[in-house]
Amino acid sequence: MWLEFESLVNARDVGGIQTPSGAVQPKRLIRSDNLQELTEADLRQLENLGVTDVVDLRSHYEVHHEGPGPLQRNEKIRFHNHSFLPEQHDDDAPEAHNETIISDDAERRGTSDDAERPGQRLPWMDKKDAIKLQNPFASHYLGYIMDRPASVVAALRGIAHADGAALVHCAAGKDRTGTTVALALSLVDADRDQIVADYAASSERMQKIVDRLLARETYRAGLEGRSLDSHMTRPESMFAVLEYIDTEWGGVPRLMEQLGWNAKDQAALQTKLLG
Repeated sequence: MWLEFESLVNARDVGGIQTPSGAVQPKRLIRSDNLQELTEADLRQLENLGVTDVVDLRSHYEVHHEGPGPLQRNEKIRFHNHSFLPEQHDDDAPEAHNETIISDDAERRGTSDDAERPGQRLPWMDKKDAIKLQNPFASHYLGYIMDRPASVVAALRGIAHADGAALVHCAAGKDRTGTTVALALSLVDADRDQIVADYAASSERMQKIVDRLLARETYRAGLEGRSLDSHMTRPESMFAVLEYIDTEWGGVPRLMEQLGWNAKDQAALQTKLLG
């Protein structure tokens, strides 16, 4: 279900997606694009949605160059930063904007004065995917699991163990966020067609998504000159990801177990999304 905000253009509540145990409940898992420009009305809406935890999938580079957003002034919100991408700079870990930030890094590092200018070395620009499929988006999404498995599990735990609603976001809210939401829904055996439809829905607002990122220096250089078509979230991309996981790793639950997902996590996710 689309959620309308003054700043966000790719926000949805995944409530209503069907599983064998019933529908995913509303106000449990929210997905969106970046939270940098939230207005006072947006902040009130997030409070009304019951958001208590924010799972931020942006790279340390993005977090550093974008800086803290308006929501980080709210001391009641827990922030979990789990980068899904290889980092260009070891010193680009996120700063602790408040005490509730949780990172997948064992130790925080300071930022460097000579870090490259925003947009010049975004982590995905030169990324080489370990798994090569015919669908390049699917290869890229599987790379999140290959490159940052601990971050993938940690992001899912951020959803499962949230006190209230969990909001998952990256920059555009379509690739890293779409993959995370698809994995979470797969763990509760949600209908695959509906999982894929949720992922693909971002294409409906792609012009607004791209325009919003082009307005930010961090992302502009990586987007200029690309066609709108090159950003689209096509159903076949997520189908390819989930089918590869089924074939090569025995399905999402088995894969996540191999990466450290446990029975406590699974029970918490079931309760969070369906209870």
